[in-house]
Amino acid sequence: MSLSHRHKIFLLCLFAFLFFASLLFWFLLIPPSQASLNKIIVIKKGMPLRKISVLLEQEGIIRNREFFIGMVTLLGKKGEIKAGEYEFHTRILPLEVLDSLVKGQVKRHLVTIPEGYTLSQIGQLLEDLSIVGKTAFLQKATSPAFIASLNLFQPISNQVKDSRKKGEMTLEGYLFPDTYHFIKEMEPEEVIRMMAHQFRKIFGPDLIEKASQMGITPREAVTLASIIEKETSLLEEKPLISAVFHNRLKKKIPLQSCPTVIYGIQNFDGNLTKEHLLTPTPYNTYLFLGLPPTPICNPGKESMIAALHPVSVPYLYFVSKNDGSHHFSESFEEHQRAVGKYQKALPRK
Repeated sequence: MSLSHRHKIFLLCLFAFLFFASLLFWFLLIPPSQASLNKIIVIKKGMPLRKISVLLEQEGIIRNREFFIGMVTLLGKKGEIKAGEYEFHTRILPLEVLDSLVKGQVKRHLVTIPEGYTLSQIGQLLEDLSIVGKTAFLQKATSPAFIASLNLFQPISNQVKDSRKKGEMTLEGYLFPDTYHFIKEMEPEEVIRMMAHQFRKIFGPDLIEKASQMGITPREAVTLASIIEKETSLLEEKPLISAVFHNRLKKKIPLQSCPTVIYGIQNFDGNLTKEHLLTPTPYNTYLFLGLPPTPICNPGKESMIAALHPVSVPYLYFVSKNDGSHHFSESFEEHQRAVGKYQKALPRK
């Protein structure tokens, strides 16, 4: 081979090397855009690397899909990319993109679960925000095996006395309403464990001991707290509402709580009727003595505290004053006068 021919091959190889090196420099070290724009990328579970790279290229997160695939493959990260919702800016470098995808640095959302929401309402809220599907959420929230794994309940065999209270166990009442950092397309188990963990922090040893001193189980305390939560949103009224229900329980008077009746009605349309009050469901506290078989919503901290700290008053009745507050009465006669004044047309205790 002549010197001139070898020289040409050397120059060709050098040119190819420099060209390839410049491409690597262009791909690895120069951001896709000079403008820093935030882009949301959703990586679905099981999405193949090629589809991921196409999506990243289309959104301007990387310059070239083939180079990205080669980089991921060369670094041995092909099976390590995690699904989820990611937020990237268009000045990010591909190695930083890959690092985020491998570490699962997904976008987190602040989600507030309002006090007094039921499991169904929580499930719908989470589905609307694409955090988790409602059906999957409710399946886990009513799964006996999963519920048992959370260690939230004491054995209930000695807690219930009559057949109407031997219903299915659910997590109603035990998913604490708070603001959480969730990610989209979470596993329902993870969402529930976070909320149940927060419940355990709030309904801790002090409240459990207080319940024991009062002769009621934690489950009964949470059930009462859920009724208080539904009856009033006023902080100052919660201990009074609690007192009314404690007094009725002691005197073996039906609680006559409309929210419990409503909870037991399927597809409630918002209009509580006399027929509803006469319909025997396990949650009709107009017809049955004692607490309903389960909580009727997920109560907040103040309602839990109020359930175990009723004020010392003789009240047995209360009626809405139509301004968010209530009138409390000791006697049925006084209560009837208050009903006539405030709520004559509405069925109340």
